[in-house]
Amino acid sequence: MSDQQYSFFESVQKSFDKAAKFTKWETGLLEQIKACNAVYQMRFPVKRDDGSIEVIEAYRVQHSQHKTPCKGGIRFSEEVNQDEVMALAALMTYKCAIVNVPFGGAKGGIKVNPRKYSEFELQKITRRYTAELIRKNFIGPGTDVPAPDYGTGEREMAWIVDTYESMRPGEIDGQACVTGKPITQGGVRGRKEATGLGVFYGVREVCNMPDVMEKQGLTVGVEGKTVVVQGLGNVGYHSAKYFRENGSKVVCIAEFEGAIYNENGLNEDEVFLHRKKSGSILNFTGAKNLAKSSDALELECDILIPAALENVIHGGNAHNVKAKIIGEAANGPLTPEADDILAKKGTLIIPDMYLNAGGVTVSYFEWLKNLSHVRYGRMEKRFTENMNKLILSTMEDMTGKTVTKEERSYIEHGPNEVDLVYSGLEETMIDATHEIVNCWKANPQIPDMRTAAYVVAINKVGTAYAELGIFP
Repeated sequence: MSDQQYSFFESVQKSFDKAAKFTKWETGLLEQIKACNAVYQMRFPVKRDDGSIEVIEAYRVQHSQHKTPCKGGIRFSEEVNQDEVMALAALMTYKCAIVNVPFGGAKGGIKVNPRKYSEFELQKITRRYTAELIRKNFIGPGTDVPAPDYGTGEREMAWIVDTYESMRPGEIDGQACVTGKPITQGGVRGRKEATGLGVFYGVREVCNMPDVMEKQGLTVGVEGKTVVVQGLGNVGYHSAKYFRENGSKVVCIAEFEGAIYNENGLNEDEVFLHRKKSGSILNFTGAKNLAKSSDALELECDILIPAALENVIHGGNAHNVKAKIIGEAANGPLTPEADDILAKKGTLIIPDMYLNAGGVTVSYFEWLKNLSHVRYGRMEKRFTENMNKLILSTMEDMTGKTVTKEERSYIEHGPNEVDLVYSGLEETMIDATHEIVNCWKANPQIPDMRTAAYVVAINKVGTAYAELGIFP
């Protein structure tokens, strides 16, 4: 069967089956872990601005309830279908397990192109979708907690929480029914850049492993490495930003209209502003246009970051991919056939199911913030600053030396919310990276990092089911 014949969900299941044989669990339990527990398919009418009525197709899939609540984004896209939503929900289960976030996997999708609807129409669609979820108990702080995904953002999450709280008045933890909200509506600082920053932390940790880098013929660290980023959405933009700020050279950025290349490096901010003004990333000053967006995937580079949609690297183009490391920032950017081709070439693939877990990790922090009803850092920031000032002044008195103004500011600084969020995310990504790599090294039969990641995830979910005593 060629990769063109695999659906997205089948691709996820194929990767699961590849890893399952390296685990100890019996077939029945593995089948339960694989299966989607609940699929809610809905149709509802919405009145357009011109007075016409349109029937909207939408989904919410809860893949696993081995831990509750379920967690997963809602995407607005014309490509939304049940298979895709099931695949993304399954990936969320494994993703949460790997990064030790205590959620089951879920996903939602509404089959619309948001560019073709007014803000008022999108608000009506989002609020009606939320009402449908409430009716069937498919949303709630302890049941199922959505988040932004492709085509959605803070605005839509604010509509969701407002609808939820209006239909469930007096629910004290109502704000925790959804994450990715604006700060004023109970959101957490650092959520917007979380996925891109998590991608950077994960790739950086792999690049800091001397034995892994030696195998790829690369030097240790991200500094000086050439990077190609496909997609200038939220994830692609922030991935490019953190690589550039930490000494990497982003030589190419691609979007659906084409790609631009500059061997001396690109600044994602300047490219973003150029696109905002001209409507395209093409014809950017100092950069060369590439005819097709997909051409970017085949450029010579150290690190390739596909940060757009699934299945962009497949059996038809995988032979031409020259990157030594592929960091899957998007969900499912490689097909199973591409995986096999690139593995034979020795390409290191850092898998999506944990690499883009920054979003759900920081969503977890937001959920905890909403349940605790207190901002991170509020209790300890001033205390920490006062203690740091006292320690510093004591050391200056003892040594007779003083630090510079910049050093003083850095040492005395007490953590605010975004500092703590970044710190928690960095810790999460470092731990997950080492857990996967150690699993891979411990069993020489495991062929690649993706399979190792699935093994880690399956073992954690299997243990949770076994400890619940569901299978006596």
